[in-house]
Amino acid sequence: MAYVVAATYRAREGEEERIREILELMAAPSRAETACRFYQAHRSPEDPRVFFLYEQYDDEAGYQAHMASEHFERHIRGEAIPRLESRERAFYVTLD
Repeated sequence: MAYVVAATYRAREGEEERIREILELMAAPSRAETACRFYQAHRSPEDPRVFFLYEQYDDEAGYQAHMASEHFERHIRGEAIPRLESRERAFYVTLD
């Protein structure tokens, strides 16, 4: 069983390219985390301001460690969230 996070970000007008850059910066360090099983950002082909993140971690503690990481604090909390119009997250566990 994996702990799954599905997040949808809507960038403020004019901030969509910076959000794309931030999400690209987040990929490698997030995938290198011990508890990270999968981390992939997506961008809507219909609305370039909308981004979708699909993440899998060993457990909820792994996700909490991700949110406490230096790269999350710097890039997501420090740079991305202030540039967002909205941020929605949903949490799941896989069926094995």
